Amino acid sequence: MGAFHAYDIRGIYNVDFDKYLAYKVGYFIPILLEADKVLVGRDTRLSSPEIFEYVAKGINDAGADVYDLGLSTTPIVYFGTARYGFSASIQITASHNPKEYNGMKISCKNALPVGFDNGLSTIRQWIEEGRETPVAETRGKIIPFDISKEYISFLNSRKEDISDLKISIDVSNGMAALFARKIFGENPVYLFDELDGTFPNHDPNPLVPENLIELQKSVITQRSDVGVIFDGDADRVMFVDERGKFISPDLVIALLGHYFFENERYDGAKRIVLQDIRSSKSVAEYLEPMGAEIVTWKVGRAFAARKLREIDGLFGGELAGHYYFKDFFYSDSGFLAAILALNVIARFKREGVSLSQLIERINGYFSSGEINFPISKKEDAMIAVRELFVSQERPVASYDFDGYRVEFSQWWFNIRPSNTEPFLRFICEATSIDLLEEKVAQAREVIKNFI
Repeated sequence: MGAFHAYDIRGIYNVDFDKYLAYKVGYFIPILLEADKVLVGRDTRLSSPEIFEYVAKGINDAGADVYDLGLSTTPIVYFGTARYGFSASIQITASHNPKEYNGMKISCKNALPVGFDNGLSTIRQWIEEGRETPVAETRGKIIPFDISKEYISFLNSRKEDISDLKISIDVSNGMAALFARKIFGENPVYLFDELDGTFPNHDPNPLVPENLIELQKSVITQRSDVGVIFDGDADRVMFVDERGKFISPDLVIALLGHYFFENERYDGAKRIVLQDIRSSKSVAEYLEPMGAEIVTWKVGRAFAARKLREIDGLFGGELAGHYYFKDFFYSDSGFLAAILALNVIARFKREGVSLSQLIERINGYFSSGEINFPISKKEDAMIAVRELFVSQERPVASYDFDGYRVEFSQWWFNIRPSNTEPFLRFICEATSIDLLEEKVAQAREVIKNFI
């Protein structure tokens, strides 16, 4: 049962879960969510067809119909779930994980995420208890369901003139390959844009520096204005500037403000923006003069998508490269985020401002990036780090959800337990590199006592 996590079901296939567990998940989903039809998509991993077979059999045996999207990005599943009124959907994917992994992302009505706290724990309990799975008197059917034309039309309706941009795009051999050329055309320089569930060129995780190397080379050799890279299921996107430098994804939240707050489409809209607890202070400092109200919340789609709907936010984002949009049913979409960011980058290029220059305007801090510590006594370590720093200096702001974020006049830190991996994560930002290095060193000294 180790495949059940805070946000989804995921693990090494045939180690952490198998086709029989996939069947039971399929069977229990329509019961849990009171659905007589379930929208199902899948990524290109080699294990996805077998998982789909057993998930679909479970759904059908429970008496519900499977609406089969076939090969899909995760965001098109969200789009279809909300647009067509499904009460339940499943995307079979392991997102950015290596090829031996697979899993399931589950959504309910309005494409709201079903996480461990609001459904996955119940399914795990039913499976552990050995709850029976009798075949319904009337089994469901598998119904092919192609909504790609409508989805592409929706995305293209958000495009502005980006014809002046030279773009390099790394598709990571993942699901973005389904739609990339239909959205961005033939002008960009494409890397690894063939679907291949073995991910022969690099793992589909843009947060790992080594996975960016080929894109960075392309940007420099092709003299591109921007590099774009998608993860395996295309719900995340990240960028490198014209110099090949990786752009911290939280700073793109601030960049997107130029699209939403300088666009007649959104005149009169509430300027509420969601960020996660790890986001740079630069985001709020850049957007607040535009009239934005910044709301800080927990990490992960299971929390962010629900929070953005709750606050009726216009858009939001996370350090991991997820970007959420009210226009997209409060869900995340790598393609929509890329389109809107490229709109802004093209506009600034016409004004003579490069992407690196724009990011320099946004970013006012030195950052440690997220540092991972493999320890078991996570809570004790978090408390010790917080107590050390609070004893040294009076905070100007403090948050105690999803770990701790404490802000001081010249620096801040967040320390939190990973919801998906056995790590304690620490991130720090400061107005000078010397101050940053001092605080990171102090944190390391405390945390090593708990390893």
